[in-house]
Amino acid sequence: MPFADELLGTAVARTLTRSLQETAPGTPFDATAHAAERLDGLALRERADLLRDALLEDVPGDYATLAGIIRTAQATNPAFTGWLIWPVTSAVAARAVDESTPDAFDDAMRLLAELTERLSAEFAIRTLLRHDLDRALAIVLDWTTSDNEHVRRLASEGTRPYLPWAVRVREIVANPGVTVPILDALYSDPSEYVRRSVANHLNDLSRDDPDLVVATADRWLTDPDANTPALVRHALRTLVKRGNPGALAALGFGAATTEVEGFAVDSAHIPFGGTVRFVATVRNAGTETARLAIDYVVHHQKANGSQTTKTFKLTTTELAPGEHILLTREHSFRAITTRRYHPGAHGIALQVNGIATEPLAFELLPPVES
Repeated sequence: MPFADELLGTAVARTLTRSLQETAPGTPFDATAHAAERLDGLALRERADLLRDALLEDVPGDYATLAGIIRTAQATNPAFTGWLIWPVTSAVAARAVDESTPDAFDDAMRLLAELTERLSAEFAIRTLLRHDLDRALAIVLDWTTSDNEHVRRLASEGTRPYLPWAVRVREIVANPGVTVPILDALYSDPSEYVRRSVANHLNDLSRDDPDLVVATADRWLTDPDANTPALVRHALRTLVKRGNPGALAALGFGAATTEVEGFAVDSAHIPFGGTVRFVATVRNAGTETARLAIDYVVHHQKANGSQTTKTFKLTTTELAPGEHILLTREHSFRAITTRRYHPGAHGIALQVNGIATEPLAFELLPPVES
């Protein structure tokens, strides 16, 4: 992920100021120009919010005045694009909500759809969703038939329950099914860009309503196109890692009679920053061919001495009756930015079609003092 300076740095903010000054020469945009010089040390969202507030200060008054300037800049200035659009869309949404009229609300939704090709308006739309969810969702549902893939993706991405970097829309989180009609309209979209968003959106819903997610995936799989199986696999990834039986069955990994033999780790004591290696044999002990999703689960020790688990994909396979597969894997405890390791008791388990073995225990040793 690029740093904030690369996305919304001083140079980009100055371009925003110049674009606005050229569009409305009678307005100096002093607050925006000043904000452009005060971005150091701020995170990306903080930068966008600072520039949004400056733009609203520079253009006081009604929503129509701000929208007119933005539309003129959009139509006349090729530099009015990219990450500078984030504070612009945020300002549009904020001013429309402040005005609190149906006309301002509906036009703000239209303007976000117009701008989203220059930079996704997925963050700004949350302000409007929080203000009037029903009105916003009716407009969003209409976007699903747009000729523009960016607008169709905005319909899915902007309404995700757990969109990264975005504020939560509490009514969507509390009522997971409210966005399913949008996904139903888009799951067979011709654009992979849109379908990827649909899969991520459905995966978000699995946090709160796994049964709804499985039912939706099953429904799509009854009327699939060539892309539906891949979309569903991506959408069900979290539920599969959790061993959800419905999600596994939807992907063809039903109940199976298996035996895990020779499951062992190579050492009971793993150096801090080292790797643990495990080996196992999985055998189909049933009388029918079995499709298997095989994962492994690492039981990490937390700072307070308790354990937390994380599931990692291992393989998928199909075994005839009596057939077996030999599995080996090395799992690294090398330092990474997304996880902090704590010395102490750990474990590793094998998970076959959602059924996990008892974990094998090992100890992650303390770091060696230099």
